[in-house]
Amino acid sequence: MDFVFIGIVALLGSGLTFFSGFGLGTLLMPVFTLFFPIDIAIALTAIVHLLNNVFKLVLIGKKANIRTVVRFGLPAILFAFLGAYLLGTLTEIKPLFTYTISDKEHQITVVKICIAVLLIFFSFFDLIPKLKRLEISTTYLPLGGALSGFFGGLSGHQGALRTAFLIRAQLSKEAFIATGVSIACFIDISRISIYAKDLWQLRNNLNYPMLITATLMAFVGAFFGNKFLKKITINTMQVLVGILLIVFSVLLGIGIL
Repeated sequence: MDFVFIGIVALLGSGLTFFSGFGLGTLLMPVFTLFFPIDIAIALTAIVHLLNNVFKLVLIGKKANIRTVVRFGLPAILFAFLGAYLLGTLTEIKPLFTYTISDKEHQITVVKICIAVLLIFFSFFDLIPKLKRLEISTTYLPLGGALSGFFGGLSGHQGALRTAFLIRAQLSKEAFIATGVSIACFIDISRISIYAKDLWQLRNNLNYPMLITATLMAFVGAFFGNKFLKKITINTMQVLVGILLIVFSVLLGIGIL
């Protein structure tokens, strides 16, 4: 059942990215935290995210706008390192509070609180109409890259900010998605290079079949998302994702997850 759950979330999240520019990490990271510590869940999500983006590059990568990729992507790479490093630092801080429910210990930690706050913030991009339509001048593309890279490295949530900045770049729908995918690949490679040490140390404890399932189902979602790119809207899905993110964030912040 766990594999089915992970697979469905990966498929839906990956398909969603073709319409919104973000979604896979938003949906998949909370699910991974049900099975792994928060920092490892973020790292595993990054791996699935990268492999899925490479697959999407094969599908539509040639339509990316190189100039926009460079202006946005270079700052994103640098600040993704910073965000990933900060994540590693936060995970080393001792729990703020520990309590027990039904003989199960729960911990409120700094990293969980930080991720919960970020998730609530990014849920607003799905729930608040003005934020859904947020468009920022292309003059600030490098700033957008820095912010998207930093939060991508810290929590894995890079797409909402990337979409807000890229939407004004006067790109076609296909070029917008291909450009975002290219930039996301840069950010994923940067943050995974920082996460790699922890992943290597825990390599024998990772659930590789679950990781492979998520990756393959994300491929399927990307394939069909590309097929239906011009036919589907995602307003209902965005609202649902936003509400679920807030619920998950509260549970994470108080240590239940």
